Amino acid sequence: MDRTRATDHVFPLLVLIPFFVVAVEANIQEYVPMKILMHEWNIRPTSWVGSDPCGDGSWEGITCTNSHVTSIALADMALTGSLPSDIELLSELEVLNLSFNRGLKGPLPASIGKLTKLVYLNLVGCSFFGRIPDTMGSLKQLSYLSLKNNSFSGQIPPSIGNMTNLSFLDLSDNQLQGSIPVSNRTAPGLDMLHKARHFHFQNNQLSGTIPPRLFSSQMVLLHVIFDRNNLTGAIPSTLGLVQALQAVILDRNSLNGSVPSSLNNLTKLVHLHLSNNQLTGPMPNLTSLNGLNYVDMSNNTFAATDVPTWFSTLQNLTTLMMENTGLQGEVPPALFSLSSLETVLLRNNKINGLLNLGTISSNHLQLIDLEKNFITDLIQSDGGSNYTLILVDNPICEATYMTNNNCTVSPTSSPILPPPSNCAPVACSPGQVSSPHCKCAYPYTRTLNFIFVSFSNLGNFRYFTALQDSLLETLQSYNLPVDSVAVSNPSWDSSYHLKLYIEIFPAGQDRFNKTGSSAIASMISNQTLVGAHPSYYGPFSFFSPFDNPKSGGSSKGLIIGAAVGGSALVLLLALLGFYALHQKRQANDQWSRSMPLTRTYCSASSPDLKGARLFSFEELRKYSNGFSDANDVGSGGYGKVYRGVLPTGQMVAIKRSNRESMQEGPEFKAEVELLSRVHHKNLVSLVGFCLEQGEQILVYEYVPNGDLFGSLSGRSGIRLDWMRRLKVILGTARGLAYLHEHANPPIIHRDIKSNNILLDKDLTAKVADFGLSKSMSDSGTNHISTQVRGTMGYLDPEYYMTQQLTEKSDVYSFGVVMLELITARRPIEQGKYIVRVVQMAIDKTKSLYNLHQVLDPAMGLGTDLKGLEIFVDLAMLCVEEQQDKRPRMGEVVKEIENIMQLAGLNTGDQSASSSPSYDYTSIDGLLPSSRQPSS
Repeated sequence: MDRTRATDHVFPLLVLIPFFVVAVEANIQEYVPMKILMHEWNIRPTSWVGSDPCGDGSWEGITCTNSHVTSIALADMALTGSLPSDIELLSELEVLNLSFNRGLKGPLPASIGKLTKLVYLNLVGCSFFGRIPDTMGSLKQLSYLSLKNNSFSGQIPPSIGNMTNLSFLDLSDNQLQGSIPVSNRTAPGLDMLHKARHFHFQNNQLSGTIPPRLFSSQMVLLHVIFDRNNLTGAIPSTLGLVQALQAVILDRNSLNGSVPSSLNNLTKLVHLHLSNNQLTGPMPNLTSLNGLNYVDMSNNTFAATDVPTWFSTLQNLTTLMMENTGLQGEVPPALFSLSSLETVLLRNNKINGLLNLGTISSNHLQLIDLEKNFITDLIQSDGGSNYTLILVDNPICEATYMTNNNCTVSPTSSPILPPPSNCAPVACSPGQVSSPHCKCAYPYTRTLNFIFVSFSNLGNFRYFTALQDSLLETLQSYNLPVDSVAVSNPSWDSSYHLKLYIEIFPAGQDRFNKTGSSAIASMISNQTLVGAHPSYYGPFSFFSPFDNPKSGGSSKGLIIGAAVGGSALVLLLALLGFYALHQKRQANDQWSRSMPLTRTYCSASSPDLKGARLFSFEELRKYSNGFSDANDVGSGGYGKVYRGVLPTGQMVAIKRSNRESMQEGPEFKAEVELLSRVHHKNLVSLVGFCLEQGEQILVYEYVPNGDLFGSLSGRSGIRLDWMRRLKVILGTARGLAYLHEHANPPIIHRDIKSNNILLDKDLTAKVADFGLSKSMSDSGTNHISTQVRGTMGYLDPEYYMTQQLTEKSDVYSFGVVMLELITARRPIEQGKYIVRVVQMAIDKTKSLYNLHQVLDPAMGLGTDLKGLEIFVDLAMLCVEEQQDKRPRMGEVVKEIENIMQLAGLNTGDQSASSSPSYDYTSIDGLLPSSRQPSS
């Protein structure tokens, strides 16, 4: 009998025996659905004893009123399973908080609409999917609804408009599609939510226009957050009717037309984000918005206009970001006299003449960036010692008196260091941390990711001290045993959201139990309760691992109820425990047998590692701060990647596979051997590996500036002009050519995409993710890989017919990246394939092949994009549908080098294609003769 069958036989016995014993006494109406939930979620906290959740021994996380369950708050409890339809039996339920339980999945049952007394529903950070049930419109008492960070799809149900008591609506970070519903004669819509204060719809796939009818003077909205969708059309003038608004976040859509003048009515507005749209017309005059802290209208196509004087009237302004907005003339000196100013970013405009910084009044000014303008002179009375001034690509940089500090690309910013601790060095036990009150404990550690904040200077710790104090006050006000809160490691993520690491320390004990951790998560997940200063912080995401190893309490897994007594049950439990232990030992033995590398790395048959070292699991745990959230830099189907620091000070990326993505021992051994032999400046290097305790971990060099997609999308904060893009694509081509034509044996990457091209501190491209690669020698003489790999949009069209990937498949994917590089568009965006979009737009009789509408404005449109037409020709050759018409990567490298020479750039180190090991065949004759570069 296997473990599953044993459980199937035992569980009904354990459930039914206590049920029949106590049925007379217990409230069966509450007991039955709670038992179903216990079984479905595989949970039983230590306090869940007896048969009545509303009896004398109260169940932690469960609140009752008049013998009815009215609240279930089980945030961050490592629950698994689904939300069963039997939840409807808890007819008196008012609060349901299951947030941060990634193991909860499946569709929401339609029966959830029968919980008509529900006031608070929080499912943020789970894994639910499918459509949001229309029946939720029946929850007319609901005031708080958060479905954030799941995988819901389909349209926003119009029936949500029937929730007329709704105050907080968060549907962000899902896969919702279609238009934003508004009411008509036959159906409700979101315009009916007159009590709503929060519309959070960001990071979905919503399309269509923002309906003018959505907004009215009857609404009391504070936040309208629609960024990172596919919305089109104009910003409705009716938005100006909602005079309580504090934040309007509409960036990264495809909105067009003029910014409505009615926005001047929003006198309480603090945050205005309109960047990366297609807005036109005159630069809006927002003179009335004196409360603005943060303004970002970058990367729109406004009509050319002088730098507005109203910028200088915003007395509370901390951050002004107006990159690539058509600004011209001189910057008013009064702008730099604003007392709260921290960041001014006016890159890629036509600002000219004298830059007079006047009198700098702000003690917190961090950055003034006017790269790629036409500034010819500078008055800087204070010497600029307390802030960074960037004037790269301005005429003034040709003057002999200018310093390199102002006229060179600034280095990657240094880590933000917290204020010195008031504690003397404390010798804590392993895993413990010294609290702000100098006590050793195991804190509850998580990461907050703020969608927007009203500041940009991360070196000013008064912002974080205020957050620490407000979090502590809020948690203690709910009688939670919290001693202190520490906030650290502030940084901007790839979407330019503020990421903070928080540690919450227990009072009167050295750690929180599972129930205490859940209570903290429940409090923090309620965005309306957190007391963060409203002028500093906006809404946030809250990241937690599936389970907290520092928390006590019952473990997740097979926990059998304690309601049945007697020696027979004790014997049964003992037998089951022995059986489970035996099965675990058998599984571990089988796992060890499948991992010959762990036993042979020192033997004669060990892999040839070429400099890669073997790490122990404990070493990597230490180097990554216990695989903490603060060190988590990314995740995918393979597992997670953590930032680590070796004793030498070298930073590394620690890629920890999950069970689903692990390989057989010989396969993993072969991969480590292959990776350790690959050494090239444009390939991410393998530092080492770990095969221990059932783990498969690869340790790579750390590449600090993220991936190419992050830079093209603007999320990383790195701006790439045409020249820098050429250097990045050349490095990528050289790395890929090395794999194809110089590695021994040659390697097919099989998943070339912008996410797998990383940028180091000097913006040198490094090709990553060889975990998907395939040695050509593994596939026979035809050099064909038949394992299904690749990413939609980058995949070779011949693969769909042959089910085979070759080195020419990598060339096709590389060609798609080339098109992505010049358009900053994803391969498939809003249902349109980038290859087809460019093909349809090309007109070789016109300047830049008539591609102005599809080229990325941040690349420097209006400047001399030398070689761009030849670049497009090369990209289109790479994406030829027939493989034999595509060039080899060595040929591509040579052609990009020629383009760079045409653009006046140095191609740098000797290319892989010019190595003696290459058999270079000229690509001349494949390109149109009129576009041949000079050699």
